[in-house]
Amino acid sequence: MDQGVHQTTHLSKIRPVTIFLICVLVPLNCWWVSASILRGGGSPTQVSLFYNAVTTMLILLGIGLLLRRLNRVFALNRAELLVIYSCISIGAGLAGVDRFLVLMPLISHAQWFATPENDWINLFHLHIPEWLVISNKRVLEGYYYGFSSIYETHNLVAWLPKIFWWTLFIVAVHLVMLCMCLIFRKQWVESERLSYPIIQLPYELTAPKGRFFRSPWMWLGLSIGVTIDIINGLNFLFPAVPSLGGKLYDLRRIFTEQPWSGIGWSPIGVFPFGVGLSFFIPLDLSFSCWAFWLIWRAERLLGTIAGWRGLPRFPYEAEQSHGAYLGLCVLAIWMSRRYLKQILSNLFTRSQSKDNISTQSEEPISYRLICIALLAGIVFIIAFCIKMDMSLWVIIVYFAIWFAIAIAITRLRAELGSPVHDLHFIGPDEMLPRLIGIRRLGAVNLTGFSYLYFLNRAHRSHAMPHQLEGFKLAEGANIPLRRFAILMMLASVLGALGSFWAYLSMYYEEGGGPGFGRESFGRLESWLTYAAPPDVPAIGFASFGFIVTLILAAMRMRFIWWNLHPVGYAISGSWAINPMIGSIFVGWLLKWLVLKYGGIRLHRKAIPFFLGIVLGEFIIGAFWSLLAVGLDQPMYRFLF
Repeated sequence: MDQGVHQTTHLSKIRPVTIFLICVLVPLNCWWVSASILRGGGSPTQVSLFYNAVTTMLILLGIGLLLRRLNRVFALNRAELLVIYSCISIGAGLAGVDRFLVLMPLISHAQWFATPENDWINLFHLHIPEWLVISNKRVLEGYYYGFSSIYETHNLVAWLPKIFWWTLFIVAVHLVMLCMCLIFRKQWVESERLSYPIIQLPYELTAPKGRFFRSPWMWLGLSIGVTIDIINGLNFLFPAVPSLGGKLYDLRRIFTEQPWSGIGWSPIGVFPFGVGLSFFIPLDLSFSCWAFWLIWRAERLLGTIAGWRGLPRFPYEAEQSHGAYLGLCVLAIWMSRRYLKQILSNLFTRSQSKDNISTQSEEPISYRLICIALLAGIVFIIAFCIKMDMSLWVIIVYFAIWFAIAIAITRLRAELGSPVHDLHFIGPDEMLPRLIGIRRLGAVNLTGFSYLYFLNRAHRSHAMPHQLEGFKLAEGANIPLRRFAILMMLASVLGALGSFWAYLSMYYEEGGGPGFGRESFGRLESWLTYAAPPDVPAIGFASFGFIVTLILAAMRMRFIWWNLHPVGYAISGSWAINPMIGSIFVGWLLKWLVLKYGGIRLHRKAIPFFLGIVLGEFIIGAFWSLLAVGLDQPMYRFLF
């Protein structure tokens, strides 16, 4: 993204038609995402850049080109297109595999699947927040068996209060994240001038006078991405057609004997979009990703050779990653400490001195208003969880950890453009029982953890990075921040309501299943049946991950030649990096070769080529996804 663009006093217009399009397109994209997941087209929200949002913006660009020939007034301007893109990313991300696909089964699973054999009624039903769940068996029959409709009166009446409360909670969480983005915005967007690699494609797509589409290198990259995805899609339908990659190959098929089989699941694959996105990652980070991926395999091999059976999850990758993310949050806050101190000073003084980093009058939204909204969101979240009968101290610790992870994800996306950041199965709901123990937390808090599972199973479609990236786009396109922030919150409301509408309409028509409710309540049953003490090895490895992250950051600051990045350590220990690691290696290698033999001039010329590769695979990937939705059968999924 052009680092020389500064926001001027001339702000672009956001017309009512843009708000209307957001109100229409966000629920439609929620339906697309949920239908794609349920009908075999994969999830468009599994990597940092959502292809459904990019495709929707591309369609709007095409329509705008036609309308411009009739009358320029009808066409959307650059700011409006980027606002729509950001709002779709924020809203439709809720419909993804890590949010509503997890939340929906939680609302009814404990009631429907309780049996005399599992004894859930006596084990934890007493602690279930009835105001958040569906208990009516008649309503649940239509939900699980299908051949019904959410629009039937008894179904709708039962669901509306639950939709209301869950939507308010989700909006409150998004409000807190938005306020944190507004607090960090000036430092992370204007002062530090971070690179924001993920938004390169939407930003260039809307470049003035169609500059992006005039590059022959872009069309070459687009042709490559399109061709590969068409051939791989045909290979999925007709195996006689040879494929061009697009599949994962597990290295365990090669290393089948002990101790080499100890490397565990180690998939290798090359995806064009992954190579394209990896080209925009700084070389030290992409190098660190695959280097640490190899180090994790070496640690697994070491555990197998040494026979450390007393440490069953060695090398405790999830725990180390959890500690690493917390370390990244501490580093992000530490690097912004002077700026944050100035904000606190501004809150309690009306001084307009020139030495101030940012005064109240200079910001489009005052810090006092931001802090009031932040506190309102936090108070609502605490009240919501207290109404679930959770303990106050548990709520505070739980969400302190959760928002720390959110800050870490947002910072690493802004600075380095990580293509994935899932952190599977290791949120505060997993770490607190291991740190404190089951008995001290108690059945009520653990039941609350089970209903908040949708916040923690993974973080691939996290909203906060999209909010901050939206503010970076606002700087380049002169978007009015106050209105943009309001539209982001509107997108959160529409995303929650649209996701409820999409999933409920399909479940009541086609029937739902246990889904991720089995994971959440199976875990709760295990917790309450066997009250495990604090997990000392898990605590130790999480602490180790935190310390290693700080050491890696210190080494980078002290030694120019040190290439191992703490972000690479954090993200390489989680699930989602595995399918991407081959693409990251190829992207790193190509970027290294370009810079070594062509310098920065060739690197700039190569940017449209790699953006074209990403766009080409996104276009055809969207086609296969929509075809899967339309035909209601699985199709080729380039997002593994």
